[in-house]
Amino acid sequence: MSPVSNYDFILAGAGASGLALAYALPATARILLVDTAKKTKNDRTWCFWENHTSPLDAIVYRSWQSVYFHSQDFSSCLSIAPYTYKMIRGIDYYTFMQSQLESRGNITFLYGNIDHLESDHQEARLTVGDTTYSAPWGFNSAFRPTVTLGYHSLLQHFKGYIVQTPHDAFDPSAAVMMDFRIEQHNETQFVYVLPFDTRTALVEYTLFSSQLLPDHEYDHALKNYLQTYLNISQFTILETEFGIIPMTDAPFPAMHSPRIVNTGIAGGRAKASTGYAFKRILRQAELIAHSIIEFDTPILAQPLFDRPAWLDSIYLRVLEQKRMGGAQFFADLFAKNPAALVLKFLDEDTTLLEDVRLMSSVDLAVFTKSALEIIAYKARRSLMRIAPMTTR
Repeated sequence: MSPVSNYDFILAGAGASGLALAYALPATARILLVDTAKKTKNDRTWCFWENHTSPLDAIVYRSWQSVYFHSQDFSSCLSIAPYTYKMIRGIDYYTFMQSQLESRGNITFLYGNIDHLESDHQEARLTVGDTTYSAPWGFNSAFRPTVTLGYHSLLQHFKGYIVQTPHDAFDPSAAVMMDFRIEQHNETQFVYVLPFDTRTALVEYTLFSSQLLPDHEYDHALKNYLQTYLNISQFTILETEFGIIPMTDAPFPAMHSPRIVNTGIAGGRAKASTGYAFKRILRQAELIAHSIIEFDTPILAQPLFDRPAWLDSIYLRVLEQKRMGGAQFFADLFAKNPAALVLKFLDEDTTLLEDVRLMSSVDLAVFTKSALEIIAYKARRSLMRIAPMTTR
């Protein structure tokens, strides 16, 4: 049976990345958007900061102009102007995007298990059940490649409660961005608190480590934090969420196959040093759409030298080698620099001089040692690739 080929683009996955890309692509394009089922649950929360307005402001659930940062050595309520710290609930994002896309008339939604996703040099093909669909280009955010061995690799894993208390317990004027006062256990562990009002908040326990925890340990840490640091002993859990994000400097392939572009987490959009992904996913969608309009290709040019990615590799090595925990690193950054500059750095928008200023705030000996090891390791890897060719 010949493939159904009435489309310009096929998108495998209708999560954050697939929906963002479908929204960004030209409204004249015929798009097939495929996922296992329509998203109808609030399964996650996205937080980010911006210094401008955007169409997604319509679904920002809560926002703050100040954030708390806590560690054993430094605690403060920080103004983040000109940024605003924004929170979007998963269900609101899905509902907004699906409504916007359905109203355009150029999107076909298909729900079912993706059995095959492949391409040759002419077209992309996706199979659901007994039907194969084809288009000149495909995008993959559903099938995630495995992480390449030989690189730094950690997991960001987290569990959160939306809790409601019988009495006022939260400050709704400021979010707790990072609270490192909890026991670190030689890892990087913190809690963040997003207050909805004086009696309701999302409280999330987050770790950077190589292994997941048994589920009861996340629960114990959350309940201990509520009682010890927020003085909350009575509360009702309204919702829970759990997630895992890769933190790795392994090169996620830009292409799934010749005519299929990897996007979202599958395309390496999770920032290696922090796990932040939402804004990076939105940026990628806009860049791909722009490239299609201007150059008739969704393949994005890659920089010869990616300075933020190099800094991420250094930071991951510092963490893996236990030379410094995330608690000390972020405390040094926030204590010695304007909060807005730190956020700009985490968004990869800083200049080289600003990067130098920020990195001079932390233990340079630790980071210099790790940087030299990264350089030496990459040199050895390059020589290993060249060696077989020179011995023929």
